[in-house]
Formats: sequence, C-alpha cells, structure tokens
Amino acid sequence: MSIKTNFARLVVAVALASLSSFASSCATTAGQPGGAGGTGAASAGTGGAGGSGPTCTGTDADTTGEFSGCACVIPAMPPYGALSTDTLLPDPFLSMSGSRITALADWTCRRAEIKAQLESWELGAKPPKPMVVSGSVTSTSITVTAGDGTNSISFSASVSLPATGSAPYPAIIGFIGGSLNATAIQNLGVAIISYSNDDLGAQVSASSRGQGKFYDLYGAGNRAGSIIAWAWGVSRIMDVLAQSDNTVIDAKHVGVTGCSRDGKGALVAGAFDERIALTIPQESGSGGTATWRISDFQKSQGTNVQTLSEITSENDWFAGSFGQFNITAIKLPFDHHMLMGMVAPRGLLAIDNTGIDWLTAPSSWGGEQAAQLIYQALGVPDNLGASQVGHPDHCAFQASQEPEVDAFIKKFLLGQDVATKVNKTDGPAFDQARWIDWTAPTLE
Repeated sequence: MSIKTNFARLVVAVALASLSSFASSCATTAGQPGGAGGTGAASAGTGGAGGSGPTCTGTDADTTGEFSGCACVIPAMPPYGALSTDTLLPDPFLSMSGSRITALADWTCRRAEIKAQLESWELGAKPPKPMVVSGSVTSTSITVTAGDGTNSISFSASVSLPATGSAPYPAIIGFIGGSLNATAIQNLGVAIISYSNDDLGAQVSASSRGQGKFYDLYGAGNRAGSIIAWAWGVSRIMDVLAQSDNTVIDAKHVGVTGCSRDGKGALVAGAFDERIALTIPQESGSGGTATWRISDFQKSQGTNVQTLSEITSENDWFAGSFGQFNITAIKLPFDHHMLMGMVAPRGLLAIDNTGIDWLTAPSSWGGEQAAQLIYQALGVPDNLGASQVGHPDHCAFQASQEPEVDAFIKKFLLGQDVATKVNKTDGPAFDQARWIDWTAPTLE
C-alpha cells in the first residue's frame, strides 16, 4: 500500500547542539530589511530591488521556532542587470558582503541571506505567522484558521493514526498524501497527515497564478508562487500542532514529504520552517533537488530534461518574475544545493529516480553532493541522505529504498540511534571538479 501519488522524536544531540549554536549569534551586515517581504508581509515587487529582509513576525526575533534568522540584517538585493554570472555551483559559505563565513554561529545569518535571495529572485516571500492562528487537532483531522483579525481563511488536513505506538504520535505531513509506503510508515508508529496543498495555491497551469486560499488572504496579486503558498500552509499546521494539547500528534517530531511538483513544495516547506524535523522530497527534479545550472548543461548536451525556462511557462510554482532567468540561470546568486543546505542540521533524505531523464537525475545527484558539503561543514554529514534508483514509473516508491526511509524516520522522528549514512545512485558519478571550485570549511 502507498500514500496517494503527488504526496523528529529527537534530532540527534549533535544536530540540536549545532542548531542552538547557530541561533545564538548573528553578525549583521549593511542594508535594510524590506523589498521582498521585509519583516511584515510579502510585497508585490518584481524581485531584487530595494532590499530583502527575512519575513518574520515584525519583531527582532521569531518566538515560534519557524525561523531563527529574524535578527539578521540582509543587504539590499542588486538589480537583475548587476548580477554577475557564475557557471559553477555558487559557494554557499560566501556571504553577500563578499567574505566567507568561518564560524558555526555565522550560519544563521548566511542561511537568512540564502532565504532572502530565494524569496527575492525565485519564490516570492513567505509571509510570517498571521496575527491570528487557531484550530484543532483530533485523531482524524487538523483544522486551521489564520488571518489578521478581519480577513481570515480556513483549511483542514486529514489524520491517519498508526495501529502501533502510542500518543502523541510523530507524524509525516504528505502533500496530497505523498507517495511513500504508507503501511511501512504507520508500522513504525508514525501518523500520516494528508495535506491538500492545492487548496492553498492552485497549480493547474501558469494561468492559475493567484488562485487559492493563500491568495484569498494575501491578495491575488501577491508575487509568491504556489510553492510558497504551500509552505506557508504547512507552517500554519505546525502552529496549530504547537498550540494543541499535544495528546494526539507530537509537534516536536513532524516530517514532510511529497513527490514530483509536490516534492519541490515539500523541500521548500522543510527548508523554510525549522520546526520540521525531517524532509523527504521524492523525484522532485528541477525546482527541487536538481540544480538549475546542471539541468541547463544537460539540456545543452541533448538530454531531455526539465529546465528553468520550461518550468516557468508550465505552471505557477515560482514567482512570475523568475522567468527573467529563463536563459540566464548562471546569473542566479544561489542554486538548489543551497536550498537543501537550509534544512541543515535537520534530517533530509532525497529520494530520486534515474530511470526518467526528465527528472534530471544527474542534476539532482550533483545538487545533493554539493549540499552534502554544507552538512559536512556543519558537522552533521550523515543527516543528509541521497538515494537514487532507476525505474519507469514516476512516483512509484521502490521497496529497495525502504531501508533508508525507515532509518531516517527512526532517527529523526522516533529518536532511535540508527545509522543514516546513505549516498547511493545507479546513475553517473558527480564530477565535483567540473561544478565546484570551493571547499567546505570546518565551522566551529
């Protein structure tokens, strides 16, 4: 049995210690929050102009645990024309000021810079927790109401509790249910929360931009793509779980997953909310674990792959202005190895399929290997796993990948001391020298 397609009891002590260290200090840089999101809400700008600060609660700190970089001051984003080109995967440790970070505590603000860059150029800004968030958690459903006290929206997610284990249960939020093995997950004593992300942001085609409950609240003209709408919805579920009496779902040990387009969404949801203990994007391709630069290179070599220029015309997942990079992905000051790095030090398991060229498996593999260097620098190399197995059916979960899924669930949702070192592919090796001209520092 599998969860429908177009889907941590304790994060290890070293990861928790690292995360606490990250949050303890931020070296601020010149600039002023604002532009793409600022400190209050998402703006309707085109990205890059006027600065881009972390989207937080309007104060100098986020008390919810959703994002630890609110005290960081982010430099203004340059105009598109002033962006330099980089044909290689950008250095995730190079701050916007031009200096490389050298201490573990510096990662908080470097991560905040990456978030601001993604929001400004690719995704649109994720609004902070609204003034009012309420809801309920039962053994069958989670309800959410969110708004500013005058205008509000409501949505729900279904809950399927396991037959084993005991409450409060760890859980996995599955986009449209997800595509992992539901029976295996529940046999571990983990609940499944089925999240209808399309309800928050429609993804019928590029013409569905601005449709969904997120846009009912923030306006049809909001520049955020549907992926941000989905991630915002996941964070509001996490708010309600945190506010609950914790008798049904263990709010401290929740994962997120999804496949294909919903795998892209699951990755962003996990990267943008630090309360998510485990993120499992499945066959997410370009816009997910694949890097824009390597995908474009594969296309230039005659491979049938999904690229930035194709994806911006296919659907509304990204900000409308992202199309300015259709033939200039090399101008992006980031790539998706850095999006994956935002999940660190929490658990991240990338499940990929080398059997479908459209999914750009070599590009995903390159992104995952580059992201491994971020986890390595933070002292938690085994908290990121990569598993690629070729098969012809998109989002059909493979039994051969079950051991790694089970291991990551046991470690990050059940608190068991198990090995999670996995880095396997039946595809081509990653040519690191071709794509990376930087080294991972030892951050202490």
